[in-house]
Amino acid sequence: MDVIVPAVLPASYRELEEKLGRYAGLTKTIQIDVIDGVFAAPASWPYADGKDELSRLSSGGRTLPFLDEFRFDIDLMVQDPEAVIGSWIALGASRITVHIESTNYPGKIVDDFKKKYGHDRDFAPDLLSFGFAINVETNTAVLEPYIGDIDYVQFMGVKKIGRQGESFDKSVTEHITAFHKKHPDIEIQVDGGVSNETAPALLSAGVKRLVVGSALLYAPNMRKELEYLKDLTGKYGRYM
Repeated sequence: MDVIVPAVLPASYRELEEKLGRYAGLTKTIQIDVIDGVFAAPASWPYADGKDELSRLSSGGRTLPFLDEFRFDIDLMVQDPEAVIGSWIALGASRITVHIESTNYPGKIVDDFKKKYGHDRDFAPDLLSFGFAINVETNTAVLEPYIGDIDYVQFMGVKKIGRQGESFDKSVTEHITAFHKKHPDIEIQVDGGVSNETAPALLSAGVKRLVVGSALLYAPNMRKELEYLKDLTGKYGRYM
């Protein structure tokens, strides 16, 4: 399991390929941020290319680029994610993150993962894992009915989602600490505002995976920054 997961936010398929190419040989897991322009904005690939682009790709037998190089976590910042989850799995995603605020049917999504895709918590996680993301200001009580069915929870570290480079909201650390105390067996990952400055407090609070976007992409030396973060997680007992 990669503890440090780079995140990419592509505006086009070509940009996706370019950003993935920069991480080749450095990591095994990548999170692709997917934004529809409705639940969050501005729209990213594939929504930036038109509302039918995702269906065209998945129905045409395409796969995500570098599929032999990376395991992909798709962060679905989209309205009604239940309508597109199958398309992302068809493209090769093995980890699907759904924002619980983005759907009126979280229970249906859980059932679909079981019945349509054969998902069961902790069973063959390298093939398919599923978790809910939750915004800074959302009460974690909304997650309670689904704790036994999801593989992880992704806490957002910024209030405004959908853009890389937003400032970290320190209040999320308190939410994570309380949630981890109540559910010590649930894997926690954080996305948004994660850097070498914010990582120590998050790891101390019980976070197992750190999703890192701009802090890596805009680092003077991406490889050095990634290695630094990996070394840092080792000090907190988090290892690949």
